[in-house]
Amino acid sequence: MTKARLLRLSVVLVSIFMILLIIVYWDNVGTAHFYLHTSFSRPHSPESIPGITAGGEWEALPEVDEFLAKLLSASLKQNSSTSRKTEQLLVQGSNKPVVSNLEENIRGYDWSTHNARNSLDQEKLQIERQRTLREFCANSSFAFPTKERSFDDIPNYELNHLIVDDRHGIIYCYVPKVACTNWKRVMIVLSESLLDQGVPYRNPLDIPREHVHNTSTHLTFNKFWRRYGKFSRHLMKIKLKKYTKFLFVRDPFVRLISAFRSKFELENEEFYRRFAIPMLKLYSNHTNLPTSVSEAFGAGLKVSFSDFIQYLLDPRTEKMAPFNEHWRQVYRLCHPCQIDYDFIGKLETLDEDAAYLLQLLKVDRLLRFPPSYRNRTASSWEDDWFAKIPLAWRQQLYKLYEADFVLFGYPKPENLLKD
Repeated sequence: MTKARLLRLSVVLVSIFMILLIIVYWDNVGTAHFYLHTSFSRPHSPESIPGITAGGEWEALPEVDEFLAKLLSASLKQNSSTSRKTEQLLVQGSNKPVVSNLEENIRGYDWSTHNARNSLDQEKLQIERQRTLREFCANSSFAFPTKERSFDDIPNYELNHLIVDDRHGIIYCYVPKVACTNWKRVMIVLSESLLDQGVPYRNPLDIPREHVHNTSTHLTFNKFWRRYGKFSRHLMKIKLKKYTKFLFVRDPFVRLISAFRSKFELENEEFYRRFAIPMLKLYSNHTNLPTSVSEAFGAGLKVSFSDFIQYLLDPRTEKMAPFNEHWRQVYRLCHPCQIDYDFIGKLETLDEDAAYLLQLLKVDRLLRFPPSYRNRTASSWEDDWFAKIPLAWRQQLYKLYEADFVLFGYPKPENLLKD
């Protein structure tokens, strides 16, 4: 009887071990790259991996953590060698990004150097930005939706903006209209998640725009549940603890202007059908609208900025569906009170912040961040854009985006909120 029980127990233990092994190695770029080289997580020798001592004895760890750490320690030497070879290959690439996309040629880049403006004390700047964020997240008198929930309370579909690079131990939360196209390109180069004729892209600007925003190109937290099942949250928490996490933000009202310009002033078939037609019907009393954006623009039928603001303030909007990511609040995209970000960049200081971040991540020899657009939406445009928006609407709009203003240290636009 005892032998039969032992046999059943052995079968169960072996089965569990095999399932865990399959889960961990499911991905071809998976958790085997946990402890890699970032400035916030120094290169680890086997002796320095959490859970293992210099004498080779394992410290007390939760079972899953211990299992993963043992697997990781066995693969560190091989991963380190592969990483060095990749770095040598990428360093040979061109230092100056090559503009190979029609849209990028049209929009134009600012190729001027910004070294003279690099006098900002970046370290102190980061300390201040993180202090502001943490103070308001901890401030019980400052409330906004979802603030009090824990990381475990966040649904998987709300984690689709967290892009993971296991090769270098980086997590990037992308915010549309905040240089996210080029940051996604950087993540593709670093993670080697996209090949060009069998070779990983070396230059961010060589990556076609349509591939950059293809969801299949990036490993996001939202995909973890498909790959790791019930272990997905546990693995997310390990990576959030060990990896370097960053995001870039922007003045909320300026971001709205940029989103409007991009999606409604240019011919965009998808946004015309999904958003412009309903807005024109609801707020401009148009009927029998053209089915294509080119016909609508030809007839002079365009969404106005006033229509767009009404749409954002309309309580019916989010009863139909959550805000589109291009105008959804940053606190809803990146969960800054649930995730402890190591670096907070701003579009207003993009050149300096990007250069500093790549240095901190120790990847500045692999690539440079693509240069800024010359026609970037400016904060000085706010007064003109909001001049015809009623004061009451402006005040309601501020309340809608107040958390983004406060958490990321943007001053309240008093000039827009008073007569």
